Amino acid sequence: MKTMTCKQLGGPCDLAHSGANADEVIKAQDRHLKEVVAAGDQVHQDAWKAMKGRWRRPVAGLGWYRQAKRDFAALPES
Repeated sequence: MKTMTCKQLGGPCDLAHSGANADEVIKAQDRHLKEVVAAGDQVHQDAWKAMKGRWRRPVAGLGWYRQAKRDFAALPES
C-alpha cells in the first residue's frame, strides 16, 4: 500500500489517497476532484478540468499518467 496526495497528483490540497497500485490512487484522485467540485469547491476547479481533459484525450494524457505511475512506483510502502 502506498499513498499520494492530491497535490502530488496535480491538485491543490494535501488529502491523502492510498492504494495497492497507481491506478487505485489515480481513480481515488478522480473521485475526489469530482466530489469537491460538485460540492462547489472552486480551488480544485483547474485540477478537475485537467483531469477531464486527460480522459477526453487519452493519447495526450498518457504523459501525465506515465509520470504518475513512475512517481507512485518510487514511493516507499506505507
